[in-house]
Amino acid sequence: MAEPGSSAVFRTLQIPNFRNYMAGNLFSQAGMWVQRIAVGWLTWELTKNPTWLGAMAMADFFPNVIMAPLAGALADRMDRLRAVRIYVTISAFISSAIVWLTVTDQITVYLLLALVLMNGITMSFNYPVRLSLIQSLVGREALTSAVSISAIVFNIARIGGPAFAGPAIALWGVGPVLTFTVVADFIFVFTLYRVQLLNSATKKAKEATTLGTEILDGFRYAFRHPGIGPLLIILVMMAIFGRPFIELLPGFADKIFGRGVDGFAWLTSILGVGSFIGSISLAKRDGVQGLTRILIFNTLVLSLAVIGFAATTNFWIAMFFTAIVGYAIVAIGVIEQTLIQVAVDDSMRGRMLSFYTLIARGCPSIGALLMGWLSSFYGLQPPIIAGAVICIGIWAWSRKKLKMLEESLESFPDEKSQN
Repeated sequence: MAEPGSSAVFRTLQIPNFRNYMAGNLFSQAGMWVQRIAVGWLTWELTKNPTWLGAMAMADFFPNVIMAPLAGALADRMDRLRAVRIYVTISAFISSAIVWLTVTDQITVYLLLALVLMNGITMSFNYPVRLSLIQSLVGREALTSAVSISAIVFNIARIGGPAFAGPAIALWGVGPVLTFTVVADFIFVFTLYRVQLLNSATKKAKEATTLGTEILDGFRYAFRHPGIGPLLIILVMMAIFGRPFIELLPGFADKIFGRGVDGFAWLTSILGVGSFIGSISLAKRDGVQGLTRILIFNTLVLSLAVIGFAATTNFWIAMFFTAIVGYAIVAIGVIEQTLIQVAVDDSMRGRMLSFYTLIARGCPSIGALLMGWLSSFYGLQPPIIAGAVICIGIWAWSRKKLKMLEESLESFPDEKSQN
């Protein structure tokens, strides 16, 4: 029934708070992708080494592994709008430093690594808070559609950012292109002053509970929950063994396909096209029934498409498989986030979403470093194929748990207690 699905999208976009937030978020996400392309290519120009590509990705993403539990506990206490403004402003100043050092020809791979690491630490606190805002912007009824629309905005940026960054780097160089990221971050901060939450985003700590205790409570809750625990395991394995080929795309574009920075931008953009299509299809859904089954199916789709990408030396065949990977990645990511937001108790929302960001941003950095290191010995293709084969095993394991996962994830906690 296309009409109800389409109306779900329009109803959600008619909420002023959500619409204003997404407008600023579009600029912020585009700036993030421009920076990711620019930093990736700058790293390759400075080193011509796939290990450094993996190391740079690890510096960007791995701080989530260390900081996310603390960030999640803080997200359950803090004024979330104020926190996002602060984090994004700090990120803008870090990007300004990269611009200055690059334009003045003082940048080295070690300075770049340090700045990317600083930004990664900042973003490790930012992302759980941003994800926690969604339900406070739209309410429970529009949650699935809102998460999917957020993914649509992300993937519009994923298409537009690289499409702009590739030719712009060729024309003007990395430094001037990174200026866009700085401007985009400040636009996002401005739009956040036009947003009000449906309920207070400030969570006061219980008097008898310390921050450390709240972090431990979050781990216990995740491990004991019959659905969230296995869900996070699936995400960990896919993030480490399925997704990291994205961070090695500069190497594939240059060494395997001989296309240089333009080929890198094309591959990244087509990844976004596939993701955009996946986001649109999910945004039309009004409820959460059946999402678990779609999630598990897409773990298999992702695995097979990554094998297809890594096994070819034909650029256009690789583009086709990259689009499929993009579709599967966004389906897995949006559904994981939606199911966590549905199944979690409100008091644990920030902490569970911090685990999601820990895995979604931190684990690919582990995989990218591992795959980059292995690629130095065996070439780019064999490690990526081996990782995808491991992901097929994860699909087989999760398929056996389908019924249990559906029962524990596809209804809100208060609905379970009424049954």
